[in-house]
Amino acid sequence: MKSELLLYCQKITPRLQYITGLIMTDILGLNISLTNNEEEYKAFDGARICYHSYQIIPGEELVIIPSGLLSEKGINSHRLSFIDFDSSRAFFPVYSKISPLPFDLFSASFYLVSRYEEYLPYMKDEHGRMLANSGIAMQQGFLQVPVVNRWAFYLKSLLMEVFPSLKFNTGKFRFQPTIDIDSAWAYRNKGLIRTIGGYLKDLKNFDVAEMKKRSRVLIQLDKDPFDTYELMQEIHQSYNLRPVFFILFADYALNDKNVPVNNDGFQRLIKSLADYAKVGIHPSYASNKNPVLLANEIKRLSSVVRAEITSSRQHFLIMSFPETYRNLINLDITDDFTMGFAGQPGFRAGICTSFKWYDLEAEISTDLTIHPFALMEGTLGLFAP
Repeated sequence: MKSELLLYCQKITPRLQYITGLIMTDILGLNISLTNNEEEYKAFDGARICYHSYQIIPGEELVIIPSGLLSEKGINSHRLSFIDFDSSRAFFPVYSKISPLPFDLFSASFYLVSRYEEYLPYMKDEHGRMLANSGIAMQQGFLQVPVVNRWAFYLKSLLMEVFPSLKFNTGKFRFQPTIDIDSAWAYRNKGLIRTIGGYLKDLKNFDVAEMKKRSRVLIQLDKDPFDTYELMQEIHQSYNLRPVFFILFADYALNDKNVPVNNDGFQRLIKSLADYAKVGIHPSYASNKNPVLLANEIKRLSSVVRAEITSSRQHFLIMSFPETYRNLINLDITDDFTMGFAGQPGFRAGICTSFKWYDLEAEISTDLTIHPFALMEGTLGLFAP
């Protein structure tokens, strides 16, 4: 049973409802209600947070001073100021003797989790992706720290000092392996034209070793180097894990080079994976700005596994706010696993727990659940000596 907590504010806004629900309920496991009625707040017999610039009940509440972000509408360019806090950095500082927090925890958390800065101009790479060093987390040195979770547990410690009877129901760590299948095999099942093209490329590069390797796999003397599916299944089952495989199920293109979608071997592989794991769509590079193409890819994959496709991770981790997530929602995707950087380990949204996406332009909390990741194995190669 969750403990009850009441928060008093001057104005109840969708932003405030969203971020207090995420921090207080989803992370800390408390039931929270909001009120802007001072008499109701004073009469409440339980834990209280005063999210206001003045203290209402001295000694019987926790005060957090608002910075103003959560009462705004629209997307504005904020000149952010940063302070040292809890062995890391924080922003939206406030200066008040009545609050034990030197910054607006709710506003700072909302700014990160909503990806506010990704609605503003930023430096992009050749694929149109936000560069990690364009974001405040890397610039301020806290990209590797899930600061939103850290701040939430700091808030928990403050609440326990004022309200020691509060009962928190925080979540437990759970490991979720996720695997992208950009190319199911290195040499097999590519089709005659692509196989001939591979040999011609080897000849052009005078790569005799590659030609031998390709030939040995095609005449079934050697196993395809990408064929690790049985090994993965053994590992996952030995640790009682249910992974998610994201399948690139698109027509061939410059940046989409998986096996042809009508290949029988490819379809058998997908069905075998679906027998013990969850299968999601890996939307193609080409479909990121083409909802019709995306719908077709999801429909085709769904017909193979004979089940609804509800999970996704963008190919190349390409995201554009809010269009990418809106396209997914319109096609009944409920869970997305794209939230992370391709070139840097860390927490893109400053959080290590799953959360609902907040559509900043529409000012609404959606039903799309975002599952952030901290590290891709491909990123490790960028830092290898």
